[in-house]
Amino acid sequence: MKFSEFGLSDQLLEALDYMGFKDATPIQELSIPIIKEGKDIIACAQTGTGKTAAFILPVLDAFAGKELESITTTLVLCPTRELAIQIDRQIQGFAYFLGVESIPVYGGGGGAEFEQQKKALTGGTHIIVATPGKLISHLNLGYVKFDKVQHLILDEADRMLDMGFHEDLKKIMSFLPKKRQNLMFSATMPPKIRQLAKQTLVNPQEVNIALSKPAEGVLQAVYLVYNQNKNRLINKLINEKDNYESIIIFTSTKAKVNDIVSSLRRYKHNVEGISSDYDQSQREEVLRTFRSKKTRIVVATDVLARGIDIKDINLVINYEVPKNAEDYVHRVGRTARANTTGVALTLVNEEDMYQFSQIEKLIETTISKIPTPKEIGESPEWSLTKSRGPKKHFNNNRKGGGSKGGNKGGKKPYYKKKRKPD
Repeated sequence: MKFSEFGLSDQLLEALDYMGFKDATPIQELSIPIIKEGKDIIACAQTGTGKTAAFILPVLDAFAGKELESITTTLVLCPTRELAIQIDRQIQGFAYFLGVESIPVYGGGGGAEFEQQKKALTGGTHIIVATPGKLISHLNLGYVKFDKVQHLILDEADRMLDMGFHEDLKKIMSFLPKKRQNLMFSATMPPKIRQLAKQTLVNPQEVNIALSKPAEGVLQAVYLVYNQNKNRLINKLINEKDNYESIIIFTSTKAKVNDIVSSLRRYKHNVEGISSDYDQSQREEVLRTFRSKKTRIVVATDVLARGIDIKDINLVINYEVPKNAEDYVHRVGRTARANTTGVALTLVNEEDMYQFSQIEKLIETTISKIPTPKEIGESPEWSLTKSRGPKKHFNNNRKGGGSKGGNKGGKKPYYKKKRKPD
C-alpha cells in the first residue's frame, strides 16, 4: 500500500516523497487508518519495521491545514535519550512542510539544555518527545503545561517497564487530560504490557506484526567459542569482512565495552565504545562518527539495542548471549532494516547454550552452529544439558598445567566423558 492511499495531507506526502518513502510497511498499513479515526491502539511489531512513522504520521496529519497554536498537543514517551533524539529527528523530517515544532526532553545535558527544555514545556511546543525520568523532573517543578494534550504515545513500552518506569508513567499520565487518544507501541507483548494497556487504553484496536522475530533479511549464525578466544575470533571475523563499513558489537556490561574496545584497538581496528558511563556529548559524537562512516565499529551495551536508526549496518555481533530472549531480537534488529540485508553473529560459550536454545524457540528458527576456526582454538560441543551444564572440550591451544581449558605440555587434550543417565 502506498502512502498516497491513506488520505494524508499534501504537505505530509511531499515530505515523504522528499525523504524517499513511497510504500508503507505492514505496521504502518494497519495502524495509520486506526489512528486517523481517533481510536486507541496497542500495536506490536519488531524493531526496524517503521513503528515511528506508523504513529507519528496520522498525528501530524491532524495538524495539516490548521492555524497552529503554541500549545503542546502530543506527548511521546520512550525509554532512552537515543530513541528520543531519533524520534524527534524523524518528526522534524515528516513535519518539514507543516510548521510543526518538536523537541526531545532527556537527561544528561547541561544547564543550557535544561533551560531549552523548560522553555519548550512552558511555551507550548507542539510535540514533546521525552524519557520518563527527565520529564518527571520537570513536572515536579510545577511549570509544565499538559492540559491541552490530545495524543499520548508510548513507544517501546515493554522496554520502559523493563527499566522500571511503571510508576513514572502513571504519574505522568496524572498530569494529562483524561480525554485523549492513547497509542501504545511495543516490540514484545508480555503480560505486564497487557496490564498497562488495560490501565491506559480505552477500547483499543490491536495490531500484531511478526512478534519477536528478526527481519527476514538477517543472516544469522552462532559461533561456539570459549570466552578466552572471543576477542581473537572477533578480530578474525572482522578482518574477513573488510567490505563491511558499519559493525556493532553488543555486550551485556559496561566494563566489557572497554575491554573489547581496547582489544580491537590493539588489532588496529577503528573502534569506539558507548554505554551509560559515557556522557551525552560523548555518546552523540560516537553516533555521529558512526553514521558518517568515520568510525567503522561501535561496541555497545543494550543502550543501542533499541531506537537507533542507523542505515546500512552490515554486521551485528553478540559478544555473549543476551539474558532475555527478546533482547536478541532488538540487537539483531539493528541490521537488515527497511528491507535491506545484514549479518548477525552470536558468540556462544559452553554455559550459554541452553539460553540460546530458548532464543531459537522464541523466534521459531534453528540457527546454524559454527565451530571456532582451528587456528583460534578448540570449540565447546553443542549440548543442552541445563542441570549439569553442557559437555566441554578442553582447549589444547593453551599451554601450561591443568587449568580449565588447558593441558599439560601441549599433549593431546583430554575429553571428559558425559555421564549416562541413571
